[in-house]
Amino acid sequence: MAPSSEATPAFVRLAAHPLRWRLLTELATSDYRVRELVELLGQPQNLISYHLRLLRGGGLVTARRSTFDARDSYYHLDLERCAHALAATGTALHPALRLDPTPPTPPASTRPTAVLFTCTGNSARSPIAEALLRHHTSGHVKVTSAGSHPRQELHPNAIRILRDRYGIDLTNQRPRHLDAMTGRRFDYVISLCDKVREVCPDFGHHPRRIHWSIPDPATAGAPAFAHTVTDIDTRIRHLLPVLTPQEAQP
Repeated sequence: MAPSSEATPAFVRLAAHPLRWRLLTELATSDYRVRELVELLGQPQNLISYHLRLLRGGGLVTARRSTFDARDSYYHLDLERCAHALAATGTALHPALRLDPTPPTPPASTRPTAVLFTCTGNSARSPIAEALLRHHTSGHVKVTSAGSHPRQELHPNAIRILRDRYGIDLTNQRPRHLDAMTGRRFDYVISLCDKVREVCPDFGHHPRRIHWSIPDPATAGAPAFAHTVTDIDTRIRHLLPVLTPQEAQP
């Protein structure tokens, strides 16, 4: 007698559909709006929306209103939940297939991979991402951050939580303007703010553009910074294996 579908792990049932797998693949690299996914996958919007709804119901994908245009929503793949689901799937098939995650190591390269993080004020989200990527790679990645409308100084809660959690000291760092990045070469340009994504300038050498739709913690009070740092740290850890030495060559 064939096993019932109820015995199949939920992740397998969700990911096995070809269109849902393509959605997961695209969302694994960047947050996207529905119309962007329609263009990337070449499928009707109602079909894309239907499968996104199933992925959201399974807890793999989340959605959040854009801070640039509230009529839009950004969809985000929870890679941490996917990692746990994959591990559980292997264990369900056979105990010997339990996955033990191996901490990623920064790749060796003749030229360090260059990453630029951007947000509007360069006072919280992007300097947090800059500091965490530098922390996790021990300086093997050349990383900086900038903003379209930089504030006068870094947010004190950003400074405090990085110091308390990671021992990172940003007291002497000041926000930078995107204009100061003109002429510099980047392999990755990662926006953490819906507004700056719309105004971020083009850089030479065709860097890979990635978007992380993360709310500004400064608008939600001090407790929001803990969630923001956790979210960014998770995304940074999943970014590390993507920073391949092949893309970092001159």
